[in-house]
Amino acid sequence: MKVKDGFVLRKVAGNYIIIGVGEEAVDFNGMITVNETGAFLWNLLSKDITVDELLSALLKEYDIDENTAKADIDEFITKLKEGELLIL
Repeated sequence: MKVKDGFVLRKVAGNYIIIGVGEEAVDFNGMITVNETGAFLWNLLSKDITVDELLSALLKEYDIDENTAKADIDEFITKLKEGELLIL
């Protein structure tokens, strides 16, 4: 899976936001605010990646247990799916 073209992550005033650009800006009316971990996952999703690869990278980057990492990834992926920002 990976993020669809037409969406970008920006850091504005210390906050990470995901916005649509170009044609996606017309269809996606708004923005999504994410924390540092969400920004880390978003950047990994710029290339085609599996959930297992996301989990491995998250565990390597942060001091977090596997169950919490899985739950965080699931929640993030669900949020992106609801916004139709992912290519599965």
